[in-house]
Amino acid sequence: MSALAFETPWALAGLLLALLPLWRSGMQTAAYPWLAMLPPDPLSQAVMLLIRLVAMAAIAALVLGLSGMHLREQSVERIGHGAHIVMLLDRSSSMDNSFAGKAPSGSDDGRDAGGIPKRAQGSTQGAVAEESKAAAARRLLTEFVDHRDHDLIGIAEYSTSPLFVMPLTGNRAAIHAAIAATATPALAYTNISKGLAMALSFFDRQAVQGSRILLLVSDGAAAIDPDSEAALRILFKQQQVRLYWLFLRTDNSPGIFAQPDDPRDDNAQAMPELYLHRFFSSLRIPYQAYEAENPGAMQKAIADIDRLEQLPLHYREAIPKQDLSGLCYGLAAVLMALLLGAKLCEARMA
Repeated sequence: MSALAFETPWALAGLLLALLPLWRSGMQTAAYPWLAMLPPDPLSQAVMLLIRLVAMAAIAALVLGLSGMHLREQSVERIGHGAHIVMLLDRSSSMDNSFAGKAPSGSDDGRDAGGIPKRAQGSTQGAVAEESKAAAARRLLTEFVDHRDHDLIGIAEYSTSPLFVMPLTGNRAAIHAAIAATATPALAYTNISKGLAMALSFFDRQAVQGSRILLLVSDGAAAIDPDSEAALRILFKQQQVRLYWLFLRTDNSPGIFAQPDDPRDDNAQAMPELYLHRFFSSLRIPYQAYEAENPGAMQKAIADIDRLEQLPLHYREAIPKQDLSGLCYGLAAVLMALLLGAKLCEARMA
């Protein structure tokens, strides 16, 4: 009952009118010289009592409708399978190229006339082989979101500076719009340390429940200075996240697992992807790296993440305010129809 509320509570004073049928039934009366002459009639007495109760309920229903009775907004605890996921997307200019390292064929960048990412038809290698890495990421991440009904998902981007896109939310329409918004032109540089710091801040003041996932999608990396490394180590430990790095490797470029042929190239400036992978591996957190050379490999990596992250998740679902005045008016109409039927059945005295 604590969930019940009224828009105009002063109208509840009208409930006193529901007592009127106790004094007057509204039915026609007849005079008899001596009531003791009439035999007992329990059925008539029961019908009269029922009519009074129906009349009282009809008045009460009308008053409750006029008072704007409703259920307050509530939240209900649910248990599903999912995670809290922050997607950190690379917005450097190289993401606008295809996996072949070239500008995508055609002018649509893998999108239709309305700006919606095209779905792959048949083999992923065929219809979308020439789409940009950014377009492939948008398309496959949208499909990933569609399969994760109970996740809370936030989105951040990074380039020269980190870009806050959307906090953790379960609103699928907002998530789809945020992913689609990454179709804007990319910027030139990559500052991954600030992007990681912003993405980790999404988990601040969030209860630790289910899995906490940081999904990094990039096609390159950059050297992280020692001070930023030390700060990130603290943040990763505090936030208790599971890190997935989906590396979109361009053809003929070194991957995150490649070792330098020349010892002079064994440094963060020459091989930033390898050193970032080593940094992630040293964090002592659950970490998995995927290297994708085409949209098909990227799709398999995302499917693997979807399969791995299905832990039980407690979350609260908001139930909006529910107006009950229409129900009250409907009940009052039914009760008044019954009273009208009883009145029409009343015997007329000559």
